[in-house]
Amino acid sequence: MSVVTANGLDLTFQTNDGPVHALKGVDLTIEKGEFVSFIGPSGCGKTTFLRVMADLEQPTGGSITVNGVSPQEARLARAYGYVFQAAGLYPWRTIGGNIRLPLEIMGYDKAEQAERVAKTLDLVDLSGFEKKFPWQLSGGMQQRASIARALAFDADILLMDEPFGALDEIVRDHLNEQLLQLWARTEKTIAFVTHSIPEAVYLSTKIVVMSPRPGRITDVIESPLPKERPLEIRDTPEFLAVAHRVREGLRAGHSYD
Repeated sequence: MSVVTANGLDLTFQTNDGPVHALKGVDLTIEKGEFVSFIGPSGCGKTTFLRVMADLEQPTGGSITVNGVSPQEARLARAYGYVFQAAGLYPWRTIGGNIRLPLEIMGYDKAEQAERVAKTLDLVDLSGFEKKFPWQLSGGMQQRASIARALAFDADILLMDEPFGALDEIVRDHLNEQLLQLWARTEKTIAFVTHSIPEAVYLSTKIVVMSPRPGRITDVIESPLPKERPLEIRDTPEFLAVAHRVREGLRAGHSYD
C-alpha cells in the first residue's frame, strides 16, 4: 500500500532575488512500512519535500498524496509525527510534559496521556526520565525525547529531518541502532533526511538520491541489506556497494550543473 505518492512535483519559491526552484519533476512512491532516506547536497530540496508531505509547504506543480489524501487532510487526520533537526523541547516543561504536549492539544484525557507518555518513554529507552528537564539530558537523550513526542499520538508516519546531524559519531551510531529497533517494533513508515552516506545506507530500505537545486531525484536505491543490521554490517561488501552507488548518484547529480 502506498503511503506517499508524488507525481511531477514542483515547488518554486518567489524571493526578492527572483524565483528559487526547490523541487522539479519529483516522482516518488513510499510504501507502508518502508524506511526511506533522502540524501543530497545542502539546498537540494530534501527538507522541502518532507515539508510538502507535512503540509508545511505548498507545491506549485504536480501532485502529492499522503495516505491517499492531500497533505492537508493527512495533517488534520494526524497521520504523521515530525522530528526536527533540533530537539525543540520546551525548557520549562519536564520531558514528560514535552511528550504530553501534543496529547494535551488533541484533548486526550489525563489517564491516557500518562499511559502514552510511559509507553513512548519506554520505546525510546528513557523510562525514569519523565520528571527531568531538557537541560538535564545529553543531546542524544533530548533527541530521543523529541522522537517520543512525535510517537506519542501513534501516527503511522514519522518524518525525520536530519535528527542526528548535530551529534558526535559515537552517539549517532548508538541512536541509529536504536532507531532501527524502534522502527522494527512500531512498523512505522519513516521518511528520513540525512547528509551522511553511511547513515542513509545503514538505516534505509530505500535511498532517494537528490541533485543540487532544482531538487530532482537522480537515483532510487532499493537496499539489498537484511532487516537485522548490526553496526558491523557497514564493513561488508554489500554495504560498501550500496554506499558506492549513492556516492555515484550524488556525483551524477552534480554533473547536471
